[in-house]
Amino acid sequence: MGSKDEVREFLISRRALVTPEQVGLPYGGGERRVPGLRREEVALLAGVSVDYYTRLERGGIRGASESVLNAIARALRLNDVEREYLFDLARGVPFGASSRAVEPGVRSVRASVRRVLDHLTVPAIVHDANQDLVAANALGRALYAPHFDTEGTPNVARFIFLDPRAREYYVDWPLARRTTAAMMRLEAGRDPLNARLTAVVGELSTRSLHFRADWAGHDVHEHRTGVKSFRHPEVGLIEVAFDVFAMPGESGLQIVTYSVPPESDSADAFALLADLAATRRSAESSRRS
Repeated sequence: MGSKDEVREFLISRRALVTPEQVGLPYGGGERRVPGLRREEVALLAGVSVDYYTRLERGGIRGASESVLNAIARALRLNDVEREYLFDLARGVPFGASSRAVEPGVRSVRASVRRVLDHLTVPAIVHDANQDLVAANALGRALYAPHFDTEGTPNVARFIFLDPRAREYYVDWPLARRTTAAMMRLEAGRDPLNARLTAVVGELSTRSLHFRADWAGHDVHEHRTGVKSFRHPEVGLIEVAFDVFAMPGESGLQIVTYSVPPESDSADAFALLADLAATRRSAESSRRS
């Protein structure tokens, strides 16, 4: 999908979510042809002409001023992440520009970051903007064991949408799907020339009906903190709190840590994970000896 299409579909999808009542406009009576706001209602709320807003929604957003973009964001009740995505679309690359060449090999983390990961007492993983799992400590690999039990570079999005085990592993699999697609769309807006991400999106669009449906929702999401529930194949149900940390100097890489309340069922499951991780380390050391 080209940049103009991205702009059009995103703005249409957002105004479809806002009703006249939510923004203090009269309903107007009669049958409405579109869900949510009409174009003229968005223009009124943003303080621009209908013709100008129509041109923006059709993809002519490059060059729009910050004040206009902020006005549209307010009119459409965009959250912070959606507003950032709108600005990213406005700053997008010229239409028709070619993607960057795919970088050879898989990204890795610095040795100093690896040492930090290995000294953490909670599970931790590192993923990039393409949803590739580029590093993990022993507990992180144990927690995400099904993801690492794949050929090639482990990729969270591929696992969620293409691996049948994901439906069991993620307690709320539909939410995991929608969230992952929304994270990828946000990253695509931030870096339209990311050829690796474009390739993953293209593969999933071809191979997964669920991805096509979730991608078509045009939602955007940034993972920061929250709670997830996993149904781990070896230790059972685990409910974890996650926190995401950006890595300065490593564009696109994020460390995600997972923790559980003490003296909880999930804490007991974490203890089992630690035992599994220790057993695997011992087995690997024996094979290398």
